[in-house]
Amino acid sequence: MMKIAKLLLHCPDKPGILAEVTDFITVNKGNIIYLDQYVDHVKNIFFMRIEWELMDFLVPQEKIEDYFATLYAQKYEMNFRLYFSDTKPRMAIFPFHLFPITKETKEEQEKKEMELLAKHKITFIVLARYMQVISERMINAYPNRIINIHHSFLPAFVGAKPYHAAFERGVKIIGATSHYVTTELDAGPIIEQDVVHITHKDTVQDLVNKGKDLEKIVLSRAVQKHIERKVLAYKNKTVILN
Repeated sequence: MMKIAKLLLHCPDKPGILAEVTDFITVNKGNIIYLDQYVDHVKNIFFMRIEWELMDFLVPQEKIEDYFATLYAQKYEMNFRLYFSDTKPRMAIFPFHLFPITKETKEEQEKKEMELLAKHKITFIVLARYMQVISERMINAYPNRIINIHHSFLPAFVGAKPYHAAFERGVKIIGATSHYVTTELDAGPIIEQDVVHITHKDTVQDLVNKGKDLEKIVLSRAVQKHIERKVLAYKNKTVILN
């Protein structure tokens, strides 16, 4: 299979950025196979995602990041990430906790978790009904690499039985949201969302079933976009470059 480089970047928008990045690749005999870019004209930020084949690329793979940082990132104040198709992301799933966790056991558990993540070279984490607050230390160790899924009733329908509350309110749609985890609870950059329609004929159990199915779909889409390197997070928003 052809080895591919994937570059994602954002920086203050200036003339010539697109031309310089593509020129860097083509001059070094890289074959560009994908390019997408977007400009936030309100904040004046340029976003870009580009892929190219490495078979005939003149810059050694291990030196591309240094070359790009020296030649362009400093010049344009770029924040960039470089990935290669032969490096597969390793995911850890943190499942729902069945028993209450005290502060002491939580700290000990997190220490073991971080040691295990480092040992297995985990690159991102998915929370599956984890129902625990992730510490600031863990979040800082995995910035924009911890993905959470929850029902979109938050904060309107908080608590242990949001679908029951939604049923009592007579909602017409229910939803799910997948987002990156930040230190602010359930307020990180949103990756994926979707909704399903509800009628008066639906029971509470119908809402629960539809909601859980939707959560699985939304989480799957978010993880897929993340591992395909299509998500650029900036401040508390995301740009999805497809």
